[in-house]
Amino acid sequence: MKIRGSVVKYGDNIDTDVIIPGRYLGITDPKELGRHAMEGLDPEFPSKIRRTGVLVAGVNFGCGSSREEAPLALKFSGVKCVIAKSFARIFFRNAINVGLPIVVCPEAVEKVGEGDKLTIDLAEGTIVNESKGETYRVVSLPKFILDILRDGGLIPHLRRKSL
Repeated sequence: MKIRGSVVKYGDNIDTDVIIPGRYLGITDPKELGRHAMEGLDPEFPSKIRRTGVLVAGVNFGCGSSREEAPLALKFSGVKCVIAKSFARIFFRNAINVGLPIVVCPEAVEKVGEGDKLTIDLAEGTIVNESKGETYRVVSLPKFILDILRDGGLIPHLRRKSL
């Protein structure tokens, strides 16, 4: 599974309240959630991410309250993949469950810059920075998680498995 895009970069401790503020939690349309993703941090985020696709952040991404709406809002805002130094565990699972690819790669977070063009190969466990000619190793995801992501999330995966 390969993902291509360019980077929009933010810092550490981006919590779920920043990703999708509580006032939007009653929204059931994921596309509408996506229009409000990260708006408190960067009102231009949805338009930026639609052009770029790869969100890079520091440590503890997705910390705070457990809300499945956070990775869902990111996915439907246009995020193709999140690369971070580390993730809050519940956010990590919620992201997998909704089919949002996420990878841990501290080296990439340190070295990539805003706008760099990346190719993320989840199966191989690599990120190629085409802008700088560098390759970074990521913490590999187990096959069963890759299968869930490939199917678009846990529910589509379970539907496919039951057929």
